[in-house]
Amino acid sequence: MADDHAVTLYSSATITDTKKNPFSLKVGMAQMLRGGAVVEVTSLDQAKTAESAGACCVVVSDPPPPRAGISRMADPSLIKEIKQALSIPVMAKARVGHFVEAQVLEQIGVDYIDESEELGIADESHFINKHNFGVTFVCGCRDLGEALRRVREGSAMIRTQGEIRGSGNVAETVRSVRKVMGEIRVLNNMDEDEVFAFAKRIGAPYDIVVQAKQMGRLPVVHFASGGITTPADAALMMQLGCDGVFLGQEVFDCDDPYKRVRSIVQAVRNYNDPMELAQASSGLDHAMAGLNLDENRVEFGSGDAY
Repeated sequence: MADDHAVTLYSSATITDTKKNPFSLKVGMAQMLRGGAVVEVTSLDQAKTAESAGACCVVVSDPPPPRAGISRMADPSLIKEIKQALSIPVMAKARVGHFVEAQVLEQIGVDYIDESEELGIADESHFINKHNFGVTFVCGCRDLGEALRRVREGSAMIRTQGEIRGSGNVAETVRSVRKVMGEIRVLNNMDEDEVFAFAKRIGAPYDIVVQAKQMGRLPVVHFASGGITTPADAALMMQLGCDGVFLGQEVFDCDDPYKRVRSIVQAVRNYNDPMELAQASSGLDHAMAGLNLDENRVEFGSGDAY
């Protein structure tokens, strides 16, 4: 997005103590990550690799369970160990609606909390009231209405979510990003009288919808997440209008994770330069990139289908 777009603070009666928890400060914290790559890590070694490769932030999560089970927030001792060792910001995941996990994460001093749908759902009816916290929250979405509802709840950063299986399939992320951007373009072309009906149709607060129309974009920082495993994937998200990308655990499933993360960081920084993108994409292990998923089949690069 153009750098001259400034995120502004909307008027909200739900912010009960603006001196204690000013939303504008949280928005500023989120702005610090613009133009960068946030890397998911499960160990101190991975966190150090991500930092040395140029990640703007790491998000700490638990390793996948050995068998089917509930994914929860990462071990606080691991988060503290990583935070002490790194000089870049540290993010951690909390389950949707689990405000106690968020209280624990805020207490141990994380810089950002991701209220993540990738974990188990703690509350099926309610998200965390993020205005009750001083820490900056990140939330996921798949359409504009969902994004603006999360902003009303106090999220200062939106993560448009694609696939969460770690397959390296970027198609779902492209679909979600295009949907959000398409709805914003529709909103921008509306008469003022049409905005009321549009806000009702997408289930979003009217004042936040108006702000999105005035700004021509989401009113907070907007990243893409899911299936982004190559420099070209990252550049695609940036050219579609995102402010940065989240990289999942799959970026470490290769012989040289440092080189892969570094190449994606360079692609985010130079997303409009084909020469830089060609250089960043050269010599990478594309073991993940040949896998393509849809609802009916798993298709490999060799043409075999199952």
